[in-house]
Amino acid sequence: MHQDGIDLVIFDCDGVLIDSEIISARMLVAALADLGVRIDMAYVAQHFLGRSYPTVMAQIRREFGLDLPAEFEDAYRSRLMAAFEQGLTVMPDVSQVLQDLALPWCVATSSSPKRAARSLEIVQLDRLVGDGLYTASMVARGKPAPDLFLHAAQQRGVAPNRCLVIEDSLNGVRAGIAAGMQVWRFTGGSHLAGQSLDAPEDARATLHFDRFADFFTLSPALLRRP
Repeated sequence: MHQDGIDLVIFDCDGVLIDSEIISARMLVAALADLGVRIDMAYVAQHFLGRSYPTVMAQIRREFGLDLPAEFEDAYRSRLMAAFEQGLTVMPDVSQVLQDLALPWCVATSSSPKRAARSLEIVQLDRLVGDGLYTASMVARGKPAPDLFLHAAQQRGVAPNRCLVIEDSLNGVRAGIAAGMQVWRFTGGSHLAGQSLDAPEDARATLHFDRFADFFTLSPALLRRP
């Protein structure tokens, strides 16, 4: 048992380990505009961050009365991955934090398995993550339901109350809280620049930070000692 009350750190991927959300959001805004749906970055941040593709499509259908054509998903995913190949970056200092953690960690993401795996390869985090990648495809309900985080904890053999979740989205924070885990919110991704960081009562993280360079300052006990 770790002295800081934590035995496992669960990282979200998009917007936490990789600076991908700004690319995804801009491309989705543009793709929907071609179909007559006008949304902005603030709308994306409120309704889409941390959620799976089917949930995003259900929101569009509910609010705009639009059933997206069958070919939309494949075309969007293809263009998105091409953009990732050209411009996806790892969050500053993330690699060092992952290597310096004094306890086990894993990744739990709403992205599809294929997208998540390739994204981690592009930024050269795949070898660090190894088999510790869990996606929403593995559970019945995506974030903000707690299922994915509970699944990751179960697979790692750690009680939920001994887990720390690192999330950027309000829905991800909600999922971590619902799972009975401690949650820190990372706000340093490009997609949150200029956005309101106010959180409703049901999505208030334990701590906030905007630089991974400060990660171990928040909890020095998480740093592996020489």
